[in-house]
Amino acid sequence: MTYEFDAAVWVWEARRTETWTFVTLPAEASDEIADVADRYARGFGSLRVDVTIGGTSWRTSIFPDGGRGGYVLPVKKAVRKAEGLDIGDTAHVRVTLVDV
Repeated sequence: MTYEFDAAVWVWEARRTETWTFVTLPAEASDEIADVADRYARGFGSLRVDVTIGGTSWRTSIFPDGGRGGYVLPVKKAVRKAEGLDIGDTAHVRVTLVDV
């Protein structure tokens, strides 16, 4: 399962001492992923994914976010720096579920 989309980079407000940034997967993709998540989910409902933003690729996990009604993808500082992304910028994202 692979998804390609554009999404804004946003800050998780629950963390005050450090900045954790994310993008939200589109609702349609999140719904499709939720349909298979029970069989493959790990801790906190996470699912392993391979991600590409621009020229940067890495393996991480997506997480369900009840507040936003879908899955969210953490975007680490090194990726934001390498791709010239700031909070509020739109990133072109490719996400592939690893274990599905």
